[in-house]
Amino acid sequence: MTVSLENEFLRVSFSEHGGELVSLFNKKNKLEYLWQADSKYWGRHAPVLFPIVGRLKDDEYLYEQHKYLMKQHGFARDMDFEIEARTDKQLIFRLKSNKITLEKYPFEFVLRIKYELDLDTLNVDYLVDNPSTSQLLFSVGGHPAFNVPLSTTEEFSDYQVVISPNKTYQQIHLQGNYSDSRHSQPFTANSIDVNRETFKDDAVILKLDEEGTILTLTTKQEKNGIRFSTGNAQYVGVWSKYPDDAPFVCIEPWWGLADDINTSGKLTEKVGIHVLEANKSFSGFYKIQVF
Repeated sequence: MTVSLENEFLRVSFSEHGGELVSLFNKKNKLEYLWQADSKYWGRHAPVLFPIVGRLKDDEYLYEQHKYLMKQHGFARDMDFEIEARTDKQLIFRLKSNKITLEKYPFEFVLRIKYELDLDTLNVDYLVDNPSTSQLLFSVGGHPAFNVPLSTTEEFSDYQVVISPNKTYQQIHLQGNYSDSRHSQPFTANSIDVNRETFKDDAVILKLDEEGTILTLTTKQEKNGIRFSTGNAQYVGVWSKYPDDAPFVCIEPWWGLADDINTSGKLTEKVGIHVLEANKSFSGFYKIQVF
């Protein structure tokens, strides 16, 4: 089932399956900003990554001497959420642990996704509650994809991602599907060029340390685009497919990372893992503004 929110600036739609944003339509300029999941290139819009971000080594992890299997980015994106609350400008989806999740992930949890319209901006919050008497180990992240180009008169390579503030970030490289956090390097450019070669080695990943960063995806003439605030995200990934001519770019706020190439496989030692104590809560947020 698809549900929508609307104001004078935006009409946005969401799917109960995955709690996923599926449309971000600007009523002023009549442009659809969100990638429409053409399976020829990539059949998703903006999946929610939980309870892991990225890939586990051999798609498995160890916890309390038990081995569990889990595919890339976890299971939330392939499960049905329920609508917990809805108003004219706000929508809250909820996913709770159950028999199916406990077989692959031995933790009780409540995951809420709150979407809220504020003029020309969509605010997104990830809320994780630990309802149990033991620790909850998790990562969470977003994976929204945006149409590039937005106009038929533009090319993919006309675009760039401008980063603010302009400072030195640590760039985390990938080896295959895994993070190589021990060999991160300074990233000093104030923008990321949008072209196929940029994504030859997968995503461009920057360490943010929960410091608010704005990534503006637009042409060099800044006619139309996305102004993406990473909120309190620890990392951000910028990704598109290579070498396919896929007409989209993802800006991905993460509270976690793919397994490190030198991982022990133990979930308690996983890079970027969050430990939530009994009856405690976590909140991560980001914002998408269109222009």
